Amino acid sequence: MNKRIFLASPHMCGKEEEYVKEAFESNWVAPLGHNVNSFEKEICEYTKAKSACALVSGTSAIHLALKNLGVGQGDFVFASTLTFAATVNPIIYQGAIPVFIDSEYESWNMCPIALEKAFEDAKLNNQLPKAVIVVHLYGQSADMEKIKNICDRYNTPIIEDAAESLGTIYKGIQTGTIGEIGIYSFNGNKIITTSGGGMMVSNNTKYTEKALFWATQSRENEKYYEHKELGFNYRMSNIVAGIGRGQLTVLDERISKKKYIYETYKNSFQDIDDIEMMPICSYNEPNYWLSCMTIKENSNISAIDINICLEKENIESRPIWKPMHLQPFFEEYKFFTNKESGSVSEDLFKRGICLPSDTKMTNNDLKRIINTIKKIFK
Repeated sequence: MNKRIFLASPHMCGKEEEYVKEAFESNWVAPLGHNVNSFEKEICEYTKAKSACALVSGTSAIHLALKNLGVGQGDFVFASTLTFAATVNPIIYQGAIPVFIDSEYESWNMCPIALEKAFEDAKLNNQLPKAVIVVHLYGQSADMEKIKNICDRYNTPIIEDAAESLGTIYKGIQTGTIGEIGIYSFNGNKIITTSGGGMMVSNNTKYTEKALFWATQSRENEKYYEHKELGFNYRMSNIVAGIGRGQLTVLDERISKKKYIYETYKNSFQDIDDIEMMPICSYNEPNYWLSCMTIKENSNISAIDINICLEKENIESRPIWKPMHLQPFFEEYKFFTNKESGSVSEDLFKRGICLPSDTKMTNNDLKRIINTIKKIFK
């Protein structure tokens, strides 16, 4: 059996051990310490966000972002449908009601026209949302200027789910810093990892300060344990933050390698009419987290065929996210699209596949993947 080629797995640079060793030597291994504070500061320096709060996951960051914006029982929250469930599960945690917005083919991200339709319907029914969660899918930015213009007209704050897009630049600005609150994920498959973990960022320090309070069990500033609000155990540990600090030093290198992988696939498949790589919008410089492609509708080969053939060669791939409005748990909620029938997100899910984008891959690994796919079409 050939060696396993992973979709996206942790890629350590060696500097992580220095920060983790420092945590051990100082005995700061709990959710306190120099690494946590420094990781927050270094994320701010990189993204130009004014403040940050390091947390145990991107999911917890979305949860506290929703709390910060006052989302509660019976409120409505608009969200991208083409995403992972972690984007929208916190809406349910807060007792709120999700409303799903379709994608556009241009970016695969939230469609501004569908978003406008959702707002018009909400205004008619007196159900305007407390927040809009915009996802930057697979490392490409949504068209934030168009989306923000719509949200501003309705005085609705934006939470940017930039879990997949750390390092992506939209019109000169880092994703995650355009809306009211942004979140990043450092899960094992992300462009940099802390093994698990997340970060909330905002240019309004009151949000990150409140998140820190909630994330440390809402303990009041008293000599004894005093709690006036519900708290959570969401603070990132000093050990994990040390890994993140080391990873952050090579983020730009990882982005360069991800771009190389995408461009290698694109150049290699340009003669196969049935294959279309995920489009890259001129308004952004993506981090190319995952290289994705779609198979044309009239092709004799399907995305699942490719997934199966790659797996037989011990090569990991996966379908595009199954849209949230198609998930059994969420199918009862409203969904808005710009298509007359079906949806863009459903079409991308049926025809799309995520190709291996691991930054540890060699050129020989890439050739193996490409040759396997080319054989399918021959």
